[in-house]
Formats: sequence, structure tokens, C-alpha cells
Amino acid sequence: MKKINLIGLTVEDLQTYVTGLGEPKYRAGQIFSWLNKFRVRSFDDMTNLPQEFRDKCAETATIDYPKIVTQQQSKLDATCKFLFRLEDGAHIESVSIPPREDAVDAEKRQTLCISTQIGCPLDCQFCATATMGFVRNLTPGEIVGQVLAVQAASEKPVTNIVFMGMGEPMLNYDNVMKAVDVLTAHTGLAFSPRRITISTAGYSTMIRRMADEDRKVKLALSLHSLRDEVRRELMPITKKFSVNGLLDALEYYSKKTKKSVMLEYIVFEGLNDTAVDIALLTKAAHRMDCRINLIPFHSIAFTNPQGISAELKGAKKADIDKFAAKLRAAAIPVFVRNSAGVDIDAACGQLAVKNEKQKKKK
Repeated sequence: MKKINLIGLTVEDLQTYVTGLGEPKYRAGQIFSWLNKFRVRSFDDMTNLPQEFRDKCAETATIDYPKIVTQQQSKLDATCKFLFRLEDGAHIESVSIPPREDAVDAEKRQTLCISTQIGCPLDCQFCATATMGFVRNLTPGEIVGQVLAVQAASEKPVTNIVFMGMGEPMLNYDNVMKAVDVLTAHTGLAFSPRRITISTAGYSTMIRRMADEDRKVKLALSLHSLRDEVRRELMPITKKFSVNGLLDALEYYSKKTKKSVMLEYIVFEGLNDTAVDIALLTKAAHRMDCRINLIPFHSIAFTNPQGISAELKGAKKADIDKFAAKLRAAAIPVFVRNSAGVDIDAACGQLAVKNEKQKKKK
């Protein structure tokens, strides 16, 4: 019988496991804390459990994190990219991102960008992960395992988590939310929901579901254009979920949850940087409580892109600053993101496991 990996299991899951071994339910809470709060890697270290029970656990279960294959450190900043090998031999990437130097918590903050799928099926034209195609969803254990593995390998603790790595979180909704439940449990890793952000390319139905479930984590939308014809070209998902329908869902989410939404916007030269785009973005932002994150375009030339992907050109820094100034003049909170980890292909939109792409071709 194959052993069960206990990483990523909720207390309720563990209750099923321990009662199946003939143990009382309360043992589940003990195991959960050992795995997530104390982050032990061996059942022998769970010292408040009877030896006989620990032996049973060792015979039927494992404590396995995704294996770190390589760890690349940027020479430009403190960004670090992790390549993981999963149990089935597939690979994913996560990125540890340093804070802005002027951040009030710069000495403490450490953000981890994690993946939710191997590859991605959405084919966004500015994203390297799209070139991999879609392989499969990650399990809750593979999602939580990225956090645990990076934490074990890092001197500085992870303080913030962004679901902005490989894949579309809303297409793996149940596993993502289960991972969030594990990450935020007060008897475990105890991450504040306010320090976790889930980014989506625009699944209106799932945004509404998040609102109806009153999920406490933050929501970010990968927007990039408010003109359907432009967004369809950049993000084919717009054919299914129009810009207007998406804005309706965001407004519903913002008003129902009383939370701010982050609108992510890559400024492309000559494509979405006009006065019309600024006017549309201003009007949309005034419909809800939101902030706008302006992101520089990072080259995906290393993936040998074709079509519009090969033609995209990011706006110059000075033009992005002007774009931001016009939005701020309309009383909209705007952040201009700096590039991080560009030299190791770890910046926003650059994650793509080359060997997975090669395997898919075979």
C-alpha cells in the first residue's frame, strides 16, 4: 500500500487518517502542529506521541516536501528562484522576492511567489509559463510544500505569499483554498490571510465564488487592458469572460467583502498606454475599492515566442511613471513595481520550466 504524504492535509483530513489507525481524533491536531508549526521532518521528533503510534505513522505515511533541485540567486538583487522536482518527476518553480528598499518592513518582509499548476492552459501572450502548455494541477501538499521547503532552505522567514507563480489558481480552486486553510491555521504556519494574495487572469465566476465564501485572502486581477479587442489578443480568456463581466464580478467582490482589489497592469508601448486606456482604467477603478499595480514587461525571448508574443514591447520607465501620475491625479492609489530577478528569468511572467516544455514536445 502506498504511503500517504501528510503535508498539505487539514486537521479534518488528519482526523480521518488517525482514526483509520485506531487512534483518537485529537491526535490529528498534534500531528498538524508538528508538521506545520514546528516543521519536523520525522515522526520520531513528534515527542508527545506514543512510540507505538509514531511507528504506525512511519509505516503508513511520509513527510515529504517538494525536492529543491536548483536554487538560483540573482546578481542584481536578493531574488532567489527555486526549481522543485515533484514525486512524479515533474518540475515547478517558486521565487523568493525581496522587499522594496523603502518599505517600512524591509528588514522583515520576505515574499514567496508560489505555483498552483504545472504549466498553464490560458496562453497569455506575455507569460513564459504559457509556452509550457498545461500538464496538471498541483495538490494541496505540493502547494504548501513549496512554502515549507523554501522556509527550510532560507535564513529569513517567509512573511508574505503570493499565488502568482506558474498556473491559474482559479482553475485549481479547491486545492488552492485547501492549501490556504493549511497555511492560515493558527495551530500551524499561522499566516495572516492579509499576507496572502491570489492572482487570477479573470475567472468571473470564481471571483464571485470567493466573495460568496468570504475568503479572507487578498485578490489580484491580471488585467492589462480594458478594451476587449486588446485584452483578447493578450489574454484569450477574455473570449469567455468579457471585460465588462469581469468588472461586474470585481465590483461584486469588493462590495460584498469590503476588501480592496489589486489590478495588475503591464504597460505595453503603443498597445495599452494611450489616453483612452488611462480614461478606461480610471473609470473602472472608481467603481470599486482598488489599487493599481503597474508592472514592467519582462522579456520572454528565452522561450522563442511567436506572433504577438514576439512583438510585445514594454513601455519605458519614464512613460510608466507618467502613466502612473495621471492615474494618481484621479485619486487612484498606484504602485509602480520594480523588476526583480530578471537575470535569472524569475521576474513577473518569466517562470517556465524548460525541461517540462521539452518533455511535452516529446
